[in-house]
Amino acid sequence: MHRITGKAGGDSLIEMSPTESFNDDMNGYHQQAPSSTGSFQQEQSVIDKQQHSKDSVFFRDGVRRIDFVLSYVDDKDCEKKQERRKVYEANLVKVGLELETEDKSESEDENTYFVKIHAPWEVLATYADVLKIKVPFKVNDIPENKEMPMNWLSTPFRLPEHIMKPEPDYFTAPFNKSKSDFFLINDKETFFPPSTRNRIVYYILSRCSYIKEECGDKDKKGIKRLLNNGTYTSAFPLHDCRYWTRSKDANCESERYNLYKHWARFLCFFKEQPLNLIRKYYGEKIGIYFAWLGFYTEMLLFAAIVGTICFIYGLLTYDDNEWSKEICNEQIGGKIVMCPLCDKKCGYWKLNSTCNSSWQSHLFDNVGTVFFAIFMGIWVTLFLEFWKRRQARLEYEWDLVDFEEEQQQLQLRPEYETKCTNRKMNRITQEMEPYLPITSKCARICLSGATVLFWISLIIACIIGVIAYRLAVYAAFASIMKDSLTNNLEVVGPYITPQLATSVTASCINFVIIMILNLMYERVAIWITDMEIPKTHLEYENKLTVKMFLFQFVNYYSSCFYVAFFKGKFVGYPGNYAYMFGKWSKLRNEECDPGGCLIELTTQLVIVMTGKQVWGNIQEALVPWLMNWWGSRRARSHPETLYSRWEQDHDLQSFGQLGLFYEYLEMVIQFGFITLFVASFPLAPLLALINNIIEVRVDAWKLTTQFRRAVAAKAHSIGAWEEILSGVAILSVVTNAFIVAFTSDMIPRLVYMYAYHPKGEMNMKGYIKDSLSLFNISEFQPANRPDDEENPSWFNSSIDTCSYRDYRYPPGHVKQYTHTMQFWHILAAKLAFIIIMEHVVFSVKFFVAWMIPDVPSDVKARIKRERYLVQEYLHNYEVEKLKIQLSQNGSDECTCTPAIYPSLTKHEVLSECL
Repeated sequence: MHRITGKAGGDSLIEMSPTESFNDDMNGYHQQAPSSTGSFQQEQSVIDKQQHSKDSVFFRDGVRRIDFVLSYVDDKDCEKKQERRKVYEANLVKVGLELETEDKSESEDENTYFVKIHAPWEVLATYADVLKIKVPFKVNDIPENKEMPMNWLSTPFRLPEHIMKPEPDYFTAPFNKSKSDFFLINDKETFFPPSTRNRIVYYILSRCSYIKEECGDKDKKGIKRLLNNGTYTSAFPLHDCRYWTRSKDANCESERYNLYKHWARFLCFFKEQPLNLIRKYYGEKIGIYFAWLGFYTEMLLFAAIVGTICFIYGLLTYDDNEWSKEICNEQIGGKIVMCPLCDKKCGYWKLNSTCNSSWQSHLFDNVGTVFFAIFMGIWVTLFLEFWKRRQARLEYEWDLVDFEEEQQQLQLRPEYETKCTNRKMNRITQEMEPYLPITSKCARICLSGATVLFWISLIIACIIGVIAYRLAVYAAFASIMKDSLTNNLEVVGPYITPQLATSVTASCINFVIIMILNLMYERVAIWITDMEIPKTHLEYENKLTVKMFLFQFVNYYSSCFYVAFFKGKFVGYPGNYAYMFGKWSKLRNEECDPGGCLIELTTQLVIVMTGKQVWGNIQEALVPWLMNWWGSRRARSHPETLYSRWEQDHDLQSFGQLGLFYEYLEMVIQFGFITLFVASFPLAPLLALINNIIEVRVDAWKLTTQFRRAVAAKAHSIGAWEEILSGVAILSVVTNAFIVAFTSDMIPRLVYMYAYHPKGEMNMKGYIKDSLSLFNISEFQPANRPDDEENPSWFNSSIDTCSYRDYRYPPGHVKQYTHTMQFWHILAAKLAFIIIMEHVVFSVKFFVAWMIPDVPSDVKARIKRERYLVQEYLHNYEVEKLKIQLSQNGSDECTCTPAIYPSLTKHEVLSECL
């Protein structure tokens, strides 16, 4: 790493003190040259304040830009922290950074110091070279694609051109300090945008030591450790203005105001996102997230339209629902006596009591469900393939091509550099670099894997506990609610059932468990990822992403998987019921709702999905606003004082390193809901679409108004999330096939209609009786027989059989209570349907993926042209430089180009620079 000597006033900080108070109209200060540096603790320089606006992002001289700010509260009782700060800031000055400190008496709380950091050109140029940051060397001369026909239709959704494209399009190349005249440098102060400047400064801050070199402890370095041990309270780059108004300083860009006006307001929900401005202000990592979120929301529109059509189909075929008519018919469903749903405390009941739930089930359990499940399998593939193309285009436009290799080689995590004491030769760079021995790496991976398995097992154990609770309290609710006053309510009375009470209370308990486990395993995931010592930031985030998603997957989807694939599948039959932990536990396995298992899965999905989304948006928007409102209360009570740019940002919330991680996690969990279980709820994409339209603006508003400016970071893709989305897409085909086959009643109905209708007609008459089996009441075990007081008033001794959902031979048959041949035919049809659906969908998926190239052809051509131009222009540059050197050495007689170089035309950039 190159070391640069910058301006240094000494080993201690320059402390300033105010000389007068100022009103809000002045918004500034008067300055005189600071006195010589005094003692770190005692001496202060008396200054006058120069007029500056509240949005000034410059040093007191009004020239040097503030690239980063550190804050701390001086704890006079802790000399160790003071010493760390003194050494750390001295080391920052040694590498060329310039510091200026605001005394605590000038802050609103009169307790906080602010250290402002400026990176001069020499530092920026050196580290831009080290980090291989791409900068422009020629204006892009490739003509834009012709406008699409009917392009005027998109005019209402467009933003102004200067917002969508805040800077011209250039060909770029990695910066080389020794060839700085090769690049388009008009002004050194503005050549590197603020986002690049704060990225470079943070790179230095994260690698600078805070102990003296003679101590020899290489692990004691980096701003992250200083923040963790309380030496500094915060570290952040500055916003360029207040979000609701432009900066009064002509040298400030006011890009934050433009983002708020054209992007972060909810009234802009129908407008396109200014992705180039987002990238310029916040960096590529945040820009790629909003690009992905916007693209995902656009694709959801098509899924939402088809899902709504399928739901409307269910409404339009409402009256053709023959089996529901039979259930509601007094002569059919009203005369079918059903067996008790639990032991002792549940009585006999009539099938027509499930009339409402049967009609509701038809809205989602119809032929359209199968079509939609197949459609979503193909939609997922189109979404992922088109996103790859969109991502490839962004990679080129944002200079991210080949970035991953740079990330691996040049941007090692400081923690990796300090904890890996072993060194080995890199075969590519031929330089010594730190590495983790294979034995240590294997041991850490094994311990990490065991920890992940343990916590996943803990989550599953909690889910099993909730299921046991459902089984235990169902009978209690059935007994308590039998004579409840709610039964007399005309509208809601029929819906307040023991099943509903059990589900609601179990869902509340499950929600509390989810929240508690979230807090616990979030810390565990970070701890075990730190223990693995990933090499790069990209590797760190990918490892953490996989662990957190595994935890969240089990946490959020377990209840849905239970309802879809386990509830009602292993209940046995009257006289031989199955129990969760054996008969001694008396926890009889749960049966499906009388309306069917699919309607329960739909209910579960709606509650979990919508509840999570609504609560998430409220929490994301309300909590930061309340915390910022409380934090800035001093400034509101003293409007006459200067509330400087760094103090305004200091009072905002910190956008941590994992800020985007949680945003991705929220969206990917939602993606799982709308793909894994979409066969049970075709309106799920519509709910997700509405949520995401709000989510884009909430995230934008939160990032622009409630959070400090995030440190710019590069990312060429959405990282490990892309692989996770692909895995969920493949799993969704399997889960939807199983839902249609085993959770829905679609296959049994089709088998009945085509093979078992008594008259050979193609209709569903008689299906209800055919789908029920009979049991002799006298054969009930004493432990299963309902108590006399639990039976309804219409039940009498003349009723000798009850019905239950299954395909078994009736009492008195030679094979009584064993499965009939129809059961095996239906099972074979279900398995055949799963195999056929999976093969059809997977074949279409792979064909579509093969047909759509990941990188558009025009992007490939642009990448090749840019690489060609870089080589050509660098070659020309070297030729011209050699000619100038020869002419300066007095070789006047040699006016021709050396024979080893062909005669090449100068390009305009080189001629201007030379």
